[in-house]
Amino acid sequence: MIHSMTAFSQREIKGTWGTAAWELRSLNQRYLEIQIRLPEQFRSLESAIRERIRLRLTRGKVECNLRFDVNPSVQSTLLLNKKLAKELVEAAQWVKLHSQEGKIDPLAILRWPGVMSVTEPDFNTVSTEFLSKGFDQILDEFINARESEGNTLKTLIEKRLVSVMNELQKIRQQMPRVLVWQHEKLRRKLEEAQIHLDTNRLEQELVMLAQRIDVSEELERLDAHVKETYQILTKKEAVGRRLDFMMQEFHRESNTLASKSINTNVTASAIELKVLIEQMREQIQNIE
Repeated sequence: MIHSMTAFSQREIKGTWGTAAWELRSLNQRYLEIQIRLPEQFRSLESAIRERIRLRLTRGKVECNLRFDVNPSVQSTLLLNKKLAKELVEAAQWVKLHSQEGKIDPLAILRWPGVMSVTEPDFNTVSTEFLSKGFDQILDEFINARESEGNTLKTLIEKRLVSVMNELQKIRQQMPRVLVWQHEKLRRKLEEAQIHLDTNRLEQELVMLAQRIDVSEELERLDAHVKETYQILTKKEAVGRRLDFMMQEFHRESNTLASKSINTNVTASAIELKVLIEQMREQIQNIE
């Protein structure tokens, strides 16, 4: 299955503890690069997230972000030590009764060490919930998005492979005419130069000329590259690197073909081949 390296997914999760939003995005990259940004209280999740991504992806620059907003009602809780506060009030009343002075300040009682304390929410349960309900879901969506985009790229590449085969067929149809034209051209040059060759020597020159402009091997290798590319596109594993290699082979043969072009029609087809190969190469840059 062809997967694109370019994709984006976002998922929001809501709970009594607040709201979290996962984001996954990726760009084309020759190897796998993972960047993870998490709130400080969830840094412990990083290794598990990184491993999950590595199990599903092989190429691409992947960015994973988590935004977390705590529900204000559970953000923190004030706890009153009623027993200690009561003892402090009773002690203050006794002092006031015996001294007949001063007054009891409630805020002073509350500021007394140990009377008030603040409890922070426990994020351990929240962390598990994020991981199980949020990240796995967005990772599945992310993989599906890469697969959908990959199918689009696969279709575009296959269309260009069809165009490549059409150009190869045009060149094949032109070659008999090219050979006849070259033979006549050689004969005319010899006659104009008043050079007379015996039949054997003339045949040798014609054979050498035919070998110099023969493109049958290049056409056969390009045919083989087309078939191999079709086969690679049907594989289920990551194929980006193999397709990169095939495009290098396409380029090599098309350059040789272009160097042998001695007919305007063949030259036009050779140029069109190079254009099609470059278009496929650009599309393959985004394939995992």
